[in-house]
Amino acid sequence: MDYQLIINKYYSVDDSLKALLLKHSRQVADRCLDVCDAHPELGLDRNFLEEAAMLHDIGIRWCHAPGIFCEGSEPYICHGQIGGKILREEGMERHARVCERHTGTGLTREQIVRQQLPLPAEDFVPETLEEQLICYADKFYSKSHPDRELTIEQAAHSLEKFGQEGVDKFLEWSKKFE
Repeated sequence: MDYQLIINKYYSVDDSLKALLLKHSRQVADRCLDVCDAHPELGLDRNFLEEAAMLHDIGIRWCHAPGIFCEGSEPYICHGQIGGKILREEGMERHARVCERHTGTGLTREQIVRQQLPLPAEDFVPETLEEQLICYADKFYSKSHPDRELTIEQAAHSLEKFGQEGVDKFLEWSKKFE
């Protein structure tokens, strides 16, 4: 599967948004590949990791986040659901699940209901090692500050506003992937 063809289909214009999407996705993919190469004992699917990391944010174009060139109308938190729908329509169920499950350290049904998020009241929590790794790697790179890479401590701190459970999960992942 050529992830670049999928990206080009939905981001046909070479604009600032596409450049940012590609830069961020490449950062996440490279971190995933480094972990994969450093930990062969985990049995990670290297090709899938690269493809899914490059596609995990494909839904951002339809969201409203002008600070990162997104001029759509949907709330930004919906970008994973939008990306999941796009990739399902492309016949890429496994990749779609990554899109839906990479927000924070995953979102539970309880969090969605309690916070009244504009998402289906379901669990969207990374389950497979590949889903977990992409979600983990994503936390080191912000599209708002694309030239900055966070440390483990900084990334964990950035999750504190969402609750201690996410921080704890992230730190557990760091023990597994670093």
